[in-house]
Amino acid sequence: MLFLVLINHHGRFFKLLLFALIIITAGFAAEWTGVHKHWLFGNYVYGKTLGFKVDEIPLIIGINWFLLIYSTSVLLQKLSVKTVALKVISGSVILVLLDLILEPVAIRFDYWNWLTDAVPVKNYICWCIVSLSLLTVFQYFNFRFQNWVAPVLLLVQFVFFAVLNFA
Repeated sequence: MLFLVLINHHGRFFKLLLFALIIITAGFAAEWTGVHKHWLFGNYVYGKTLGFKVDEIPLIIGINWFLLIYSTSVLLQKLSVKTVALKVISGSVILVLLDLILEPVAIRFDYWNWLTDAVPVKNYICWCIVSLSLLTVFQYFNFRFQNWVAPVLLLVQFVFFAVLNFA
């Protein structure tokens, strides 16, 4: 999916790569802080499902943050959300909703595991804060394009995790 998103980006490719590098690094750093310091998200550890890890964090996690932030931001552009504040707030709500349906699947399939009895509310609050921050970075890059793959990817993730919740 990363490849499809990148080749369907219209506009300055170097600018997109810089944005991707920032989001991948920030997303990975947020997850590292969550796992090692428990300041973000709560007390959790990653399982084996997400593959190769660096310092207990799957490398794919940073890429996933990039795909989620990019896809959500492009969707909001396509929906013609007018103000930056509304784009960022709407985007963070969308991503927290995705996390709500993703969490049970992630636990069941060993993406990660909480070291508490339930997913802490702190997780959703921090998802909102991290999303707000990363969505704001997208706005500063001032991308102007029509990438049809990105919103489809976001929709597919919602459907995928929703179906797995009911299966």
